[in-house]
Amino acid sequence: MTPPVQRVLMTTDAVSGVWTDSLELCRALAARGVRVDLALLGGPLSTAREMEARDVPGLVLHESPCQAEVWEAWLLELEEQLAPDIVHLHIASHGELAWKAPTLVVARTCPLSWGEALPGERSPERCAHHWWETTRGLRAAGCVVAPTSALLASVERHHGPFLSSRVIPPARRAEAFLPDAKEPFVFSSCRVWDGTKNLEALEAIAPRLSVPVRIAGQAPRTIQAESLGVLSEEELAGWMSRAAVFALPARYEPFGLSVLEAALAGCALVLGDLPSLREVWGDAALFVHPDDVEGLAQALRWLMSHPTERECRAHRARTRALTFSPRRMAEAYLELYATLRVQPVDSWARLLRAG
Repeated sequence: MTPPVQRVLMTTDAVSGVWTDSLELCRALAARGVRVDLALLGGPLSTAREMEARDVPGLVLHESPCQAEVWEAWLLELEEQLAPDIVHLHIASHGELAWKAPTLVVARTCPLSWGEALPGERSPERCAHHWWETTRGLRAAGCVVAPTSALLASVERHHGPFLSSRVIPPARRAEAFLPDAKEPFVFSSCRVWDGTKNLEALEAIAPRLSVPVRIAGQAPRTIQAESLGVLSEEELAGWMSRAAVFALPARYEPFGLSVLEAALAGCALVLGDLPSLREVWGDAALFVHPDDVEGLAQALRWLMSHPTERECRAHRARTRALTFSPRRMAEAYLELYATLRVQPVDSWARLLRAG
């Protein structure tokens, strides 16, 4: 059957999790006969990522000019040349451009909410101009997509109301993160510099645990835990496949792609007690308040000393993780694309785009 959407223009970048999300979706859409033109902002790609893109059937990569100031004009010219059915955006401010095709903007995080979660700090987005650019873009888009209802509520609180909104979780291929024989250590992977990930709690308890705590990412601020440095995706998958427990006592986490990867790899999960993480994992994880350092230590000790229960919880987490499949994600986006194509453009959106 011919899909309702034949061609999508999607933006991405080369350095953040947006690339991972974009490639998973492009691959899943290609399997359904949808061609994606991927507009790369801020390249260039590494050799490994360029090879990833080449492996996606029908994917065409368009590299942007180096100067960010000309990206908007370049994107509109690209749409004029390609005539896509849908424009799928990952930068909020681009939602207000004079697009001809229906648009959606994916909100992967909320910088204002992130700033509120930073210990002892105020929001990083004090610039009213930046806030208004983001707000205009989100309000002008045909739909704002978020990975969780919790994040969507935060984005709406700071930037809404929107023409429409939808929750579509990201996905990872299960075959990229397969479980292996488990070893007695605690693993974590995230942006180590990000204070909202609360890795200082893991570092604080590391000397009090009977098993190693290993952290992937740029070097931590202390040496209480074992730093593995920056890992490739294959190396990361290898460590996760062997780790008995994955811990992320976060203060802020819109979805947690690393948690999804760890669950697919068969790790038991210990996570910060946040609405977004409870929404995603339900009873498939142990939750600890981010400020409860002793509670975190107790949860990790309990899992390590009860292997049968740990394996049961790991199985529960993996079963839950398998529901976040690329196929399910692609079907959700295709349904949204079809809806946007028949949805009239709101007059408020037209006014915003007109400036």
